[in-house]
Amino acid sequence: MSMKNTNFYTEEHVHLIDELQNQLERQIKLIHKGDHGGRKLEELSMQTDALVEKITQSGVLKRPEFVSKKEKLKKSYEDLRLAVTAQRADTVERLSRLRRGRKIVKTYRGKK
Repeated sequence: MSMKNTNFYTEEHVHLIDELQNQLERQIKLIHKGDHGGRKLEELSMQTDALVEKITQSGVLKRPEFVSKKEKLKKSYEDLRLAVTAQRADTVERLSRLRRGRKIVKTYRGKK
């Protein structure tokens, strides 16, 4: 393999990694906006899965020159995980309040 081909593949890998980083950041923003169950987030998740598959198959993140990008991706994944966890907790709390409200309404209806 010539040096030119190596650079081409490296540039392609950099593009894939940067695109993955952008996708993760977009997902985090959507979750913070409250769009945790929307179609756009679902589409981004599928695109992200495809990028992860390509990057994983290439093995590029094992290369020493991509250590900093790998660390940045790890941080973004952690931020996404935390955002999803916080959103899940918020959803559980809202559902709990809704159930309590329904129970109160049923109680008062039954006492008439």
